[in-house]
Amino acid sequence: MPIDTCDLYITKLEMEKEGQTYEACSYELGTLKVRARRSKITPKKCGQFVTVWKRDENGQTTPFKDSDSIDLLVITSCQGSLLGQFIFPKSILVEKGIIASSKNRGKRGFRVYPPWSKPMNKTAQSTQRWQKNYFIYSEK
Repeated sequence: MPIDTCDLYITKLEMEKEGQTYEACSYELGTLKVRARRSKITPKKCGQFVTVWKRDENGQTTPFKDSDSIDLLVITSCQGSLLGQFIFPKSILVEKGIIASSKNRGKRGFRVYPPWSKPMNKTAQSTQRWQKNYFIYSEK
């Protein structure tokens, strides 16, 4: 049975040289501009970490801004046989202070909590609750 692609095709795929550790890339999916990363397991904290920065005109690392041409941030998370993706629209990342706007400075990185993570502190649990609405997964 053929797969319905909904007329969405990846074009303009570019790997980001400085983001190789996170398999960073950008592409277009139909008319949507996407930034993608792979999150990393860290040894001492629950969840996974991912960087989301760019270089400014002075060569300094800086958070993405709400004026940047990004529609979605896709973060792939893997752990053992578990695999999934967070698909965050720019609007939620602005609302949560990850992408910079007139209301906040933004972040160069943040933690994601896939459903298989079991965070113990209240802040991480709260973050996991809003993130779950943007997560899809299956077993490898």
